[in-house]
Amino acid sequence: MSYTKYYKKMQRRSFFQQTSMAAFAGIMPVTELMPIKSSKESRIKLSVSSYSYWHFKGEKFPIEKVIDEAASMGLDGIDILHRQMESEDNAYLQKIKKHAFLNGIALTCLSIHQGFVTPDKTELKTHVDHTIHCIELAYKMGIPCLRLNTGRWNTIKSFDDLMKNRGVEPILPGYTEEDGFKWCVDGINQCLKKAEELGVLLALENHWGLGSTPEGMLKIHDRVNSPWLGLLMDTGNFLEDPYEKLKMIAQKTSFVQAKTYYGGGEWYSLDLDYNKIINILKEVNYQGYVSIEFEGKEDPKTGVQKSVDLLRKALKQ
Repeated sequence: MSYTKYYKKMQRRSFFQQTSMAAFAGIMPVTELMPIKSSKESRIKLSVSSYSYWHFKGEKFPIEKVIDEAASMGLDGIDILHRQMESEDNAYLQKIKKHAFLNGIALTCLSIHQGFVTPDKTELKTHVDHTIHCIELAYKMGIPCLRLNTGRWNTIKSFDDLMKNRGVEPILPGYTEEDGFKWCVDGINQCLKKAEELGVLLALENHWGLGSTPEGMLKIHDRVNSPWLGLLMDTGNFLEDPYEKLKMIAQKTSFVQAKTYYGGGEWYSLDLDYNKIINILKEVNYQGYVSIEFEGKEDPKTGVQKSVDLLRKALKQ
């Protein structure tokens, strides 16, 4: 058979096949030919904070071991407490990144300590420089999110005393709360260019100071008004009437740290209803990570596992 005859034969066959399918489609319901999947199932992923294994007391629990623990429990990721890292050498950073990858663990967030609530421009620059430095560390490790604090007035020097006072402290004499908001917004704005350049989302936590209230968090978020600033919801840092306050920040939440207190909390304990909290997140279609921050006095080996079981049960409701 010549090529021309073969080509014409294949054209006729293709025509009849298409005609037959068209006729068949005419007698079939459209839904059977074009199935449409519509699922509102949550894709929230479970992580654990390295802080869960080290509460600033005694020898630091190695980040590599946190990765191992997360992998053994079938978690999706870990978030790293900056102060818990052994070093900032690039070799160490890349070792952590590789170890996480080989164990199927995502490095979800780098939690740092800084504060922008200060009238001292030199001190503010120190905190801005530290934040930019940590953005660069996160980038080197492939971490897409950085935890920020607003900072606080530091009129109560001891953190233990601050906790005894339920996180409330007097405003610095000679200044107003509005001054604090201006300093904080200015500090964050100075970090945004580097965050956008390196693709590291800044997440402002309700971590005392100006972030002690949802109104304060939202005021800063809205004044900064950048797609590179989100909110970090710490479920245990609104000490009174937490659920309504968590609802207020849920829509703009980019990362969640879920406090648990097995064995009694280091500073305080809250009886948190995680069914209710997960529903708050699902109502705003939150699809990111919930990272367990175990802050109890029980052995982390059992305390974290209990926390994982608690959150998994809540996620399945």
